[in-house]
Amino acid sequence: MSGPRASSTDDFHRPDPDKGSGMRTMARASTTRVEPDRGPLALVCGGGNLPFVIADRVIRDGRPVVLFPIKGFADAGAVARCPHQWIALGQLGRFFHLLRSSACRDVVMIGYVTRPPLRALRFDLGTVRLLPRLISMFRGGDDHLLSGVARLLEERGFRLLGAHEVAPEILAPEGTMGRFEARSRDQADIAYGLAVLAAMGPFDVGQAVVVADGHVLAFEAVEGTDQMLARVAQLRQQNRLASPPGAGVLVKAPKVSQDRRIDLPSIGPSTVEGVVAAGLAGLAVTARSVLVAEPEALIATADRGRVFVIGVRGHD
Repeated sequence: MSGPRASSTDDFHRPDPDKGSGMRTMARASTTRVEPDRGPLALVCGGGNLPFVIADRVIRDGRPVVLFPIKGFADAGAVARCPHQWIALGQLGRFFHLLRSSACRDVVMIGYVTRPPLRALRFDLGTVRLLPRLISMFRGGDDHLLSGVARLLEERGFRLLGAHEVAPEILAPEGTMGRFEARSRDQADIAYGLAVLAAMGPFDVGQAVVVADGHVLAFEAVEGTDQMLARVAQLRQQNRLASPPGAGVLVKAPKVSQDRRIDLPSIGPSTVEGVVAAGLAGLAVTARSVLVAEPEALIATADRGRVFVIGVRGHD
């Protein structure tokens, strides 16, 4: 069985020690932090752990945080650690009012949210007034919708920031993270995957693709990365993949022309678990444009699964 390069045999090798460990490289990926407003940071929380990673790092830097967890998505137990105001999808009027009453000017939106049909939302009065614009915003992909929400915030005097602007150290670095490295066949698949994502980006669809030996096995759509990987694992169990176990790469990158303050792709330990279950060689992301949740656990999971994780230069 072929597999990614490791340091455990003479044929395989560890990344250049002068480049430092994966975690030291993570620290060097930091970019310039946005000059903060004096008031608290509003953190709109969807699902997953990333909102609370961001909150902890902002608080550690001495800035107060007010969480705005979205009902049905945010973890109630984790939310309880910080000042918070629960909001529901379709309650833009309430949300804008709560931002002002909490003295928040800067807003970060982070975490996954399943996009509901417009007819399923229960609007408050402030949202009803915006209904014609919302209908237009829903007629498109996620980037189109979220960019519309960003414009609504800015028109009301709020400043939308990317999670990476308040906690830049969470961005993926360039180079190998962990013990295992991509082989030449993997590098070719990574390049092909990046080209596919660049070509599909203008259509405002997914941010991830699985490629093996120059063959696209799966493209992310509304199901998300974890479900896409589960689909690849199922295809492998059904012997419907020509590529052998240990071949193929998950490639993640932002969409072309995406507003990088919103909906940046992210990876975490569960992403790596999905790569292992799908029988792939590893995972590649564009450096400094993909968020990394729980990097220590991610690297440990990759090492146990004998898969590589690498940050690469993307298509500009």
